[in-house]
Amino acid sequence: MTSPIDLLRRQVSDLHQELVRYNLVVWTAGNVSARVPGEDLLVIKPSGVSYDELTPENMILCDLDGKVVEGEHSPSSDTAAHAYVYRHMPEVGGVVHTHSTYACAWAARGEAVPCVLTAMADEFGAEIPVGPFALIGDDSIGRGIVETLQGHRSPAVLMKSHGVFTIGKDAKAAVKAAVMCEDVARTVHISRQLGEPLPIAQDDIDRLNYRYQNVYGQQSAAR
Repeated sequence: MTSPIDLLRRQVSDLHQELVRYNLVVWTAGNVSARVPGEDLLVIKPSGVSYDELTPENMILCDLDGKVVEGEHSPSSDTAAHAYVYRHMPEVGGVVHTHSTYACAWAARGEAVPCVLTAMADEFGAEIPVGPFALIGDDSIGRGIVETLQGHRSPAVLMKSHGVFTIGKDAKAAVKAAVMCEDVARTVHISRQLGEPLPIAQDDIDRLNYRYQNVYGQQSAAR
C-alpha cells in the first residue's frame, strides 16, 4: 500500500512541472513544498536539480525546522523559509516560490500589484502585497512572508527584490496562486503602459471574493 508520504512526494514532484508549464521558473530556480497532514513534516524539492530530473523518489522529507529526515540530496535553499511558514501558519498546507518575470518586475520596484481586475478580486481579494527584503539562507524570508500575509486575504506576496511566495490549503492551491499572480502582474503591467488602471470599489472586491471563494465552481453536496 502506498503511504501518505509517498503520495505527497508524487504530488509535489508533479506540481513542479506546472511551474515549468506556466513559464514561472527557469533553470533550477523555484520550488514547491507540502505539509504532511498530521505530522510536523514537509516535502520539498532537492536543491539545484533540473526540473527534468525531478522524481517522487528524490523529493526531500524535512521536519518543520528544515532538517532532513529522509532523502539523499540537500533540500531546496528556501527550505528554512517554507518551514517557518508551516510553523507559524498552521492553516497552510502548501508553499510555492517562483521568480516569474512580471511579478518579479513588481518585486524589483518594491511595489504591490493593485487590485484592479475582477480576477484579482476573485483569487486574492486585495492587492498582492510586498514583503521586506531578506537574504536567503535562514528563516528571514519566512518571517517576512508570515508578517506580510497573516491577516491578509492575498495568498501571494512579492518579496522585495526577490520573487513570489504563495501559500494555500495544499500545494496545488499554492501553485494556482503562483500562476494567477504572474497572470495578473503581467496584465496590470500592460495596463499601466496605456494609462492608470481604474480601481475597483472595496465593496465590489469583497463581493467578488466571497462569490469566488464560496459559490464559484462545483460545490459539494454538503454545501
